[in-house]
Amino acid sequence: MTSKEQLIEQHIREYESRLKHIDELFQRAQKAAEQPDEKQNAEKLRDFAAQRALLQQTADHIKEMPLDHWREETVRAAGPMAVWDIYAQTLEDFIERHE
Repeated sequence: MTSKEQLIEQHIREYESRLKHIDELFQRAQKAAEQPDEKQNAEKLRDFAAQRALLQQTADHIKEMPLDHWREETVRAAGPMAVWDIYAQTLEDFIERHE
């Protein structure tokens, strides 16, 4: 495996790791949302689920991307990791308000 392939594998593992963390947060958010005002919580959870689905599609797309286009496509398709971190922080904020 070349160093480029190793770097790509490392990035893929980072995306998968963040997605796993987001899944764990989403499960906690679902449990925390089992409170009064369920309609508003249900709407927020649907939004979280839709955002999570987009992140999963992005991660799947990145895994199947040709090596030659990986760097340019990844930045365009996935955006910086900061976007993923912001989503995770939004989930954490929701959990804190509801736990």
